[in-house]
Amino acid sequence: MTDLGEESLESFLESVAEATPAPGGGTSAGVVAALAASLIEMSAGLASADDAAERARALRREGLRLAAEELTSYAPVLEARTQADRMTALDAASEPPAQIAELAAEVAELGLDVSASSSEAVRGDALTGVTLAEAAAAAAARLVEINLGSGPVLERAERAEQRALKARESARG
Repeated sequence: MTDLGEESLESFLESVAEATPAPGGGTSAGVVAALAASLIEMSAGLASADDAAERARALRREGLRLAAEELTSYAPVLEARTQADRMTALDAASEPPAQIAELAAEVAELGLDVSASSSEAVRGDALTGVTLAEAAAAAAARLVEINLGSGPVLERAERAEQRALKARESARG
């Protein structure tokens, strides 16, 4: 598994742009969720909300871990020889983006809480984190939907997407 935290931003963007299957949408969604958590961590730190900053830091690290896991999760789908093997591989490949959607929902909800206690000077950063987290949750849920079409993993991803959307809508209101 690649350590995305050690890769330069330019190198990562170049690897996403390459005409290869990975890194793709799932890894990118994980990185965006981690970036959202970083903005919320910064906003919480400036608001002296230490518990929220600590939780955002943990979510940032977990987002990068899931992004790296997602990086290799689709290869078995491409290598599957039978329809049964492909379905098994799709089930396994759908778990990392489902977890990314769930993590992104938690980031969005945390960001909404942090924005309420942030000064005007950094509230926009927390709200940007909420918006990015909602986008990451939606993107990850779409990948699960494409992979599976139905089932409990998709239902988890869709619930997470709705939680993130609700946080973003609350942030706007």
